[in-house]
Parts: sequence; structure tokens; C-alpha cells
Amino acid sequence: MIRLIGYFFGIGTTLALMVAAGVAIYISHLSKDLPDYEVLAKYEPPVTTRIHASDGSLMAEYARERRLYLPIQAVPDRVKAAFLSAEDKNFYNHPGIDITGLGRAIYVNLQNLGSGRRQVGASTITQQVAKNFLLSSDQTYERKIKEMILAFRIEQAYSKDRILELYLNEIFFGFGAYGVAGAALTYFDKSVNELTVAEAAYLASLPKGPNNYHPFKHADRAIERRNWVIDQMVENGYVTREEGDKAKAEPLGVTPRRNGSYLFAGEYFTEEVRRQIISRYGENALYEGGLSVRTTLDPKIQLIARKSMQNGLLKYDTLRGYRGPVTHIDASGDWGVALGNVKGLEDVPEWSLAVVLDSSATGLSIGLQPTRQISGDIVKERIEGAVSKEDMSFAMRHVVDGKTVKAKSPADVLQPGDVIFVQKNEGSEGAYTLRQVPEVEGGLIAMDPHTGRVLAMVGGFSYAQSEFNRATQAMRQPGSSFKPIVYSAALDNGYTPASVIMDGPITIQSGTTTWTPKNYDGTVAGPATLRSGIEKSRNLMTVRLANDMGMKLVVEYAERFGVYDHLAPYLPMALGSGETTVMRMVSAYSIMANGGKSIKPSLIDRIQDRYGKTVFKQDERGCEGCNAPEWNNQPEPELVDNSEQVLDPMTGATIAELGRHIAGKTGTTNDEKDAWFIGYTPNLVVGLYMGYDTPRGLGHGATGGGLAAPIFKDFMRVALDGTPNVDFKVPEGMNLVAINRKTGMRAASGDPGTIIEAFKPGTGPADSYWVIGMGADGSNGAGGPLSPQATEAIQAPGGGLY
Repeated sequence: MIRLIGYFFGIGTTLALMVAAGVAIYISHLSKDLPDYEVLAKYEPPVTTRIHASDGSLMAEYARERRLYLPIQAVPDRVKAAFLSAEDKNFYNHPGIDITGLGRAIYVNLQNLGSGRRQVGASTITQQVAKNFLLSSDQTYERKIKEMILAFRIEQAYSKDRILELYLNEIFFGFGAYGVAGAALTYFDKSVNELTVAEAAYLASLPKGPNNYHPFKHADRAIERRNWVIDQMVENGYVTREEGDKAKAEPLGVTPRRNGSYLFAGEYFTEEVRRQIISRYGENALYEGGLSVRTTLDPKIQLIARKSMQNGLLKYDTLRGYRGPVTHIDASGDWGVALGNVKGLEDVPEWSLAVVLDSSATGLSIGLQPTRQISGDIVKERIEGAVSKEDMSFAMRHVVDGKTVKAKSPADVLQPGDVIFVQKNEGSEGAYTLRQVPEVEGGLIAMDPHTGRVLAMVGGFSYAQSEFNRATQAMRQPGSSFKPIVYSAALDNGYTPASVIMDGPITIQSGTTTWTPKNYDGTVAGPATLRSGIEKSRNLMTVRLANDMGMKLVVEYAERFGVYDHLAPYLPMALGSGETTVMRMVSAYSIMANGGKSIKPSLIDRIQDRYGKTVFKQDERGCEGCNAPEWNNQPEPELVDNSEQVLDPMTGATIAELGRHIAGKTGTTNDEKDAWFIGYTPNLVVGLYMGYDTPRGLGHGATGGGLAAPIFKDFMRVALDGTPNVDFKVPEGMNLVAINRKTGMRAASGDPGTIIEAFKPGTGPADSYWVIGMGADGSNGAGGPLSPQATEAIQAPGGGLY
């Protein structure tokens, strides 16, 4: 018997050794193909890029995986406790594999054989790190063995805290959120430090299967799983029984944070920043690089700009009548769902979509678009209101088959089932005003002239309606708003504000082409000074001045000012016939406001990488001595402005018009297709245009002064409220001389029509009367006869040609 036992023992030992050898060989074979776990030391997961306004407000987030990397030291203990209780309560005690948990899982799976139940796992947090970072998710025993081998190696190479840090920052939580910091923001709009026990427990329940515990689709299941995690936290001693019971009594409280842009009215600005970052660093840096971008946007000024521009567009549009409803739905039954599916303008929250329920001679009965729950379901409640005839008076002129007709009653304009935009009347319950999205569009830029920082940007009426940015992308003719560039070139090259130019008919012959420009009002005024020419925006004087200087000089200054990259040297270009953008025009005017020094328009102040290192800074000024190791009574360091001097500072001061210390210039293009206004104070430059996206006339008499200037004034009135009335800085060396306003010659004390004019050193009023653009024979310089006004000016005392 003893021999028999020994025999079987020997056979058993041999078989065991053979099995062990086979297992060792198999494991050795698997180990050869294992990935290098040392890559975890250089782990840089895709991290969300965040864009902020100048005051720190969050403007937007961009990510393929919404993740904010959080060091383990920044994770609160209650959050760690929730995940350890849910996933691996023995994490800090096992060597990578939990033998007890593994044995329990094997036993349960053996019991469930043939039952159809899903097999349970026993993966530790370390094993999950190995799988998530280094292996596939294949449900095979081979992958499981590889996972165990890697778990042992990872535990030997890294600390427990490092492994837990990797886990908490990598895992997927659903709703596009990765990592516990991203999940806290996505589900509860909170930082990790603000999470309650119940919220931390719910997040800890999600890695098992985010969709299985969806807060809206499977709310009961989600609460059950969350409460189990809370019970585990109590059992493991992380929270008291009282704390656990209180947490279990709380609702899920999930309030998903919306993706994309967050700062109201900043969509056009944000999109422009997004494009710049992609252009500079590429898409991967934007969507995975975890950049922190501080922009130049001033949220307060942005709101003012949005309101001023929208009001101006609406005022123009409503005068043109009503073009009809947004769409039409069946309003005979439950109209809520159909209306709820109509897309509105999310960035115009003052407006609501509504369906006409009844129309009569006195007004409309309407039903408001129902709201959507967080889950996306449409709320079934019916909210009704009314639009009186007076609150839709502009629509009594409405467009039918391309023609504007007058309606006698609101019932002639809108019918039941028509979907419209309305705005609630303040202080009146249930009363609304009819609205329509304007056809006319425009763009506006507000800029700091000393730094080029763009403080506000309006790219159109609504970003939700059209993402095309008319402030930076629309190429439009600036018209007369370009003239200050021409006059700057003149004043910078020997001409003075008192130089006299002929304002009379002129015909330009170029090959077989004949061009006969005219002033906007069709009149001529005879000889007049440069000051008069720019004040009254005289086309004929500008053409003669450009012709006298030579278009080569005009082109040079236009390109130095950054208005154009390449301007054709043709005389019509002196009247703003070339196409440019609002951004470029505002930048050019900023040079004038900045004493002639060049500025580089910027939307971004600073960019930091995921580690907080500054990788881009807009301010390029040098500061020698700013980083001195100590102070030894040396003078304070000064920032060195190395900007190029584009324009003589004395020239810039001469152009600036005084008043309430605001300089400005209108612009109206041919056939009134665009209306411009660009103006500035010593510390703020604002430019805008209004026009149709497909250019067409705005209407006879529609000028920059009538359409664009009021928007500028509305903006400035609010933006400058409470700020000091800063005067323009007069450069040193300017000579102030009394001159005759019409002739430009020195005036005697008491002479009528006298003004004080500024002259650069070495210049002054002419000693004799000379008219630029007038032939020596008394003609208008183009072979034609003199105008009566020109003749009158020459025959006046002090007149004549010399």
C-alpha cells in the first residue's frame, strides 16, 4: 500500500511539475509579446483645452475626450474612498492581484456555468490600468493572464498612488467624459472638491458600465448601484452609517454641463480663436493638448457690442416689412412636440419660437415652444400668449411673392400653424412682440489701440443662424472710410491740412477706359483745404490728391497700415474700391490712435500647456532689468516699445477730429451696398459695417452716417459711461497757426472764417495761393471748364493762381 501511494505520489508530482513547466513556458511565451509598461511613466492622456476671457470666464472647451488631468494629491479622500469601495477595497494591500477576490469570482462563475448569467470579474485597479493603457478589451483568458502579469510588473515599478492617479484620470464615465475631474464637471457642473458623498459614489458606480447606470434612462438602476457603493463606503469605514443613510436619501441630482461655448455672446470670438490655435499648433494640440488659453475678450464690452449691433440690424430690417413665418406646422392638435422640434436661435435667448393658434383683426393668439428636460424629452406643458396688432405693426407691410404689400389685419399676415419668433414684453404678463431674423448683416470690432487687443467681436446677428464671421472673413469695400489712409499719406509726405485741392469735375482716361468720379451729393465746391476734404468726404478732392501724390505712395501706405496685402495702383482704389475686412480697417485706425505706431491685432494674450508652461505670449515688448536678482538702488525697469513707426505721430494727431475727444469716419460704397463707420477715442477703436451677405443696395440715401454711425454711437455711449474723457495726446513740436478756413493761407487777427490749424515742424500755411489739381491756364486740371464755385474762389480776395 505504501509503495502504491508512493507510486501515485511520484506520478502526481511528475504531472504537477510537467503542468507547472507548461504553465511557465506558456507564461514565458505570453510575456515576450507584452507591451512595455514603462510607457506609463510618460503618460500624457488627451486633455481638454479650455479658452478663457480676459477676466477668467470660461468661454469654451475643446476635446475628443473631455478630461482634465488631476494629480492624486488633488483628489479628495472621499472621492478616493468611493472608487476604492466600488472597485478594489484591498488596493493598498495586494501586489496587483487580489487572490481572495479572484477565488471568489472563480467560485461564482463555476456555480453559474450553464445558467446563461454573465461571468463576474475580479480585476483590481492595477489590472484595469494594465488593460486600459496596454491591452485590448478582448474577453479571453489569454488577455486576462497578460493583464495579471502586467499588474505584477506595474506594482513593482510604480507607487500605489501613481497607479490610482492613472486610473482616476483615464477611465470613461459616459457623456463623453474621461477622468474623474471631467466627470465631476460633466455630470454635476462641479469641481472634484465640491462633490458630496452621494455624488462621488454615483461617479464611482459608472466605470462598470456608464450606459447601464444612465441617470435618465436607467435612473432606478443608477440609484441602486450608487447606494451599494455608499454601503461599501460605510462597511469599509470611510463614512459613518448616519452619513451613508443621508447620502442614500438624496436624489441623483445630475445636471449635465452643456458642451462647446459657455460665455454668452462670445461665439464668433471663440470660433476665431479656435481657428487660430489650429493654424498655429494643429488639431491634436487643440483637442488633446490640454492648453489653457487666455484671450483678450472683455465680456462687458462684448455684451454692449452685441446689443448695439443687433439693435441696429433690427431697426433697419423692420422698416423693410415682414417676410413671413419661420415654417408651418399642424396646430390643430398637440402642437407642442412639432413646435419643440423646430430649431430656434439659442444665442438669442430674448426670443422664443411660437406657433400661431389664432389670428384676427386685433392680433394673434400664440403657443410658446415647450422647453426640453435635461434628458432631452420635451415638456408637455402648454404656455400660451398673445401678440397685439400694435406689437406687430411693422408686419402690416409684408412681402408677398417678392412684393411689399399693406395688410389691413394681422389675419392677412399670419395664419394658424405659422411658426414665428416673439419677444416677451417687459412688465406685461402674456404679451409678446413679433420678431424676425434680419436679412441684413454686419460685423463689428472693438480694439485697444495701444496693444491691438481685440476687446469685442460681433460677426453677425446670430452665430446659431450663420457661423460666417463678417468681422474677420467678409471682404467688403470700405468706401470713404479708407480716405483717412490717403490723407495720412499726404500729411506724411509734405502736404499740410491747409493745402488746397480743387473740388471740381475730373475725367480719368486709362487706355480705352474713361472714369468720371463724382461726389456723393453730386455737387462740387471749388478749391478747398485738405481739412475740408476729409471733413466733408469729397471724392473728387481725394482722387486729385491721390493723383498728385501718385498711387504708388497710396498703395505703400495702405499696405503699411495693413488694410491690404496687395493693392492695385489704380485711382478708384483711393476711394476704397478694394476689398478688405473690418478687422483690418480697425487695425489701421488703431495706428492713428496709437501715435502712428504699428499694432498687431490679437485675440490671444497667453497660451499655457498642460503643465502650466507659457508657450505663447502676445506682448513682445522687451524689459531689460525686469528679472534682476536683487535691488541695488537701480532705476525701475521700463518696457521697451519696439513697434514700427508707420506714420509720423504729428500726422496722426492732425487727422484726429476734436469734439468729445472722438474721431470718426463714415464710409458708403457704390450703390449704397455697404455702410461703414470707424471711430476712436485715445483708448478705444471701434469699426463696423452693415450690408447684405450677397451685396445689394441698402436703399437710396442709406449711408454710413445714417446706418452705421448710430450703432457706433449707441455702443460708445454705454462703453464709455463712467470713464474719464481722455483728450488726444498732441505730439511735441506742433505749431498752431491761425489760417483762413477756405484758402488755407495765414489769417490776420479778426479775419472771418479763421480757424487754428496744426502744422508739423518745417511746414506752415502757404505764402501764395495754389490749388492742387488746377491747370496753370485756369482749367480744372482735366481739360474741362472751371465750376462756378471754383471761379468764385479764385476771384475772391487772396485768390488766383501763382
